[in-house]
Amino acid sequence: TVTGIYDFILACEEKGVKAIIGMEFRRERSNELLYVGYARNAEGLRELNTFLSRHNIDKTPLPDTAPHFEEAFIVYPFDGRKRRLREHEYYGIRLARVNHLHRLPARDRDRCIILQPVTFQSPEDHHFHLVLRAIDNNVVVSKVNQYGYAWRDEHLLLIDSLLKAFAVYPQLAMNTRGFIDACNFSFDFAAPKNKQTYTGNRYSDTLLLESLAYAGMKKRYGPEHQAARDRVRKELDIIQQLNFTAHFLIAWDIIRYSKSRGFYHVGRGSGANSIVSYCLEISEVCPLELNLYFERFLNPSRLSPPDFDIDWSWRERDDILDYIFKRFDNECTAFVGTIGTFKYRSTFRELGKVFGLAKSEIDQLTRSPVDQHPEDSVVGLIHHYALRLRGFPNLRSLHSCGILISEKPITCYTALEMPPKGFQTAQFDMYISERIGFEKLDILSQRGIGHIYDCVKLVKENRGEEVDIFDLEKCKRDPRVNDYLRIGRTLGCFYIESPAMRGLLKRLNCNDYETLVAASSVIRPGVAQSGMLREYVRRHN
Repeated sequence: TVTGIYDFILACEEKGVKAIIGMEFRRERSNELLYVGYARNAEGLRELNTFLSRHNIDKTPLPDTAPHFEEAFIVYPFDGRKRRLREHEYYGIRLARVNHLHRLPARDRDRCIILQPVTFQSPEDHHFHLVLRAIDNNVVVSKVNQYGYAWRDEHLLLIDSLLKAFAVYPQLAMNTRGFIDACNFSFDFAAPKNKQTYTGNRYSDTLLLESLAYAGMKKRYGPEHQAARDRVRKELDIIQQLNFTAHFLIAWDIIRYSKSRGFYHVGRGSGANSIVSYCLEISEVCPLELNLYFERFLNPSRLSPPDFDIDWSWRERDDILDYIFKRFDNECTAFVGTIGTFKYRSTFRELGKVFGLAKSEIDQLTRSPVDQHPEDSVVGLIHHYALRLRGFPNLRSLHSCGILISEKPITCYTALEMPPKGFQTAQFDMYISERIGFEKLDILSQRGIGHIYDCVKLVKENRGEEVDIFDLEKCKRDPRVNDYLRIGRTLGCFYIESPAMRGLLKRLNCNDYETLVAASSVIRPGVAQSGMLREYVRRHN
């Protein structure tokens, strides 16, 4: 896995240390180390990621011998056996193996470097490592020796101690220095990584987006609406200035496909603040009517990247995802990953299992606070490790909705995995993806859209009436709709069906669209907990 490489690079930069980027390749069941790959540069990382991704996705075992890489080094752990090393391949000599080096011919010693893995910080951490390996293999700690685990010397050594340990063979230190000097991986965190053009060049993208935006403006507002024209022009200038033209065109392309399939969608979130989104039919919310600020979605000072939140029916979402992966090149498209960490219950549950507690005892630990846990030596040991395990990475999965569409192959940045869902997934999460220059596209689903589609279909079948659910003006003016809002009769309506929301609608005597919008805003946790919800209700009435 390359999950932590970007945190590692940033930490090295902060301390002024040269970062050497690589990954271990291990046999799946035994955890035996086969070889270590080191990227000489960015292309080397892509080669390693592509190799690992192919085996992750195809579910095939890694070969005992690595393929040839043009821009990556391969280091085989020296175990006394002779290999025919190719260009860019080395032996890695461990402390425990240095006395076996005499078995190699003198000519091969030029291809030997120091291999000192750092699996834990100090020798005292070795038992914690064994606990983690037991958790990973779902066995008690006493059985962990049946599985691969780190040697006791895999901790951080001071450079003087390391060189002293290998002093008998000074050539090793010289070889290692040359190896390190040959690795020159650098990464530009600021450069945008998303697909940069939709048509193939920025100028054509600009012309296409302007054409679509003004055509949509005429359809929405008519040709003479000066306020709409001014707002479109202002937004287009900012979109072009910040190089988000392709971002809008990609969203438009997906919506165009969705409409061609007869799918319903809802564009929401801060993207609804954009009149260009409204004109491209990504959103059905008019920002002029509601005085919504485009700058909340996109502005030169915004620190976090913007994203579109688009909902489809749960029945149609996989069709949309399949289209995205095929339309924008499978090599350049991936789900964002997630990294789950150990929380209170999972910490005690996993530690209880590896220390051999019965299920009833584990349940007692997970369901009660620490001060109510029984006092014995095993529970004390569990408490000791629980403090270290809390917040520790636990598992990787895929993000519920975030998609990355990259200009370059995704393997330039990460290795990929194939979860049961069937869409390849990056090994980093949304926070890392933002930090390295990606803006994700959120493809969501909700059952309400599917139910609306079913209702429209049933009305047509049973009454022969066509219902246009996108005629929002008619919906806003409908007396029965407003009466239902006023009395909180909104069960089955997405976002306004919770008991708290229905109660708020009744307290506000909500009987129009603007009050509904305000209610959906002031009920959000930050506003409600600050006391502003109560004050808004008081002033409204």
